[in-house]
Amino acid sequence: MTKEKLKSKTLYIVATPIGNLNEVSKRTFDVLSEVDLIACEDTRVTNKLLKHLGIKKSLLVCHEHNEHATSERIIELLLDNYKIALVSDAGYPLISDPGNKLVSSVLENGIEIVVINGPSAILPALIGSGLVTNHFYFHGFLSSKQSDRLSELRKLYQKEEVLIFYEAPHRLHKTVQDLYEIFGDRKMTIARELTKMHEEYIRTSLEDCLNMEPGKYKGELVLVVDGYAPENVKVLNDKEILHYLNQNIKQGFSFKDAIKNVATIHNLPKNMVYRIYIKHKDLIN
Repeated sequence: MTKEKLKSKTLYIVATPIGNLNEVSKRTFDVLSEVDLIACEDTRVTNKLLKHLGIKKSLLVCHEHNEHATSERIIELLLDNYKIALVSDAGYPLISDPGNKLVSSVLENGIEIVVINGPSAILPALIGSGLVTNHFYFHGFLSSKQSDRLSELRKLYQKEEVLIFYEAPHRLHKTVQDLYEIFGDRKMTIARELTKMHEEYIRTSLEDCLNMEPGKYKGELVLVVDGYAPENVKVLNDKEILHYLNQNIKQGFSFKDAIKNVATIHNLPKNMVYRIYIKHKDLIN
């Protein structure tokens, strides 16, 4: 096989292994061997990969906190005919990782980019989830702030596609609670430590995960959640939900039974209806 000849004044965006270092392709090896410089998130992580491959290369740190300043330096070098590779700690740069500012600046300066295909956690998690894979929506990380996270999830409620999220182990329990509050019960899979020795697929449901021990699942996590947009089900806004709560209470139901009835009849998560009741209970007649 003829070795690829790299082009000067080019940024190579290179996907790197998400765990198993043996997933490096020959093309990835060739590119990392031949570039003049590698821009990376963490030199410790990238050096581990390069040592595995037997490559010695100059590294330049490029992460979310210095990407703007580093982009200027990288563009200077590219305009001086350097060949530079951009890598993240795992998977593709730009996918829930730094690189967007750099790539935008590179293209604005008329510099070519080449993407070197490779590993990603998204597809293994989806394919191994056991859920329908025809259509999917990748969201990445949800907000760490609960109010913002709940707002994001409400916008995703009607999506029919399978939903894919990245999540940190220490936030998993709270995220599952919020998913259940907005979505109700759905099938889900927690894919952890993909391609590594302790790779695991936990095929379960949001409801079953509510009582899981916080911190039980360690390592890199991908959440794959069933899509949901049933025919003939109208998604109600807060005003409409309050209207139906009022109707139930006027009929003599307690507020608890009214919440249960509205949630059941309109196929809504009970926790969501309760939250709306608490927020607007002064409007309940």
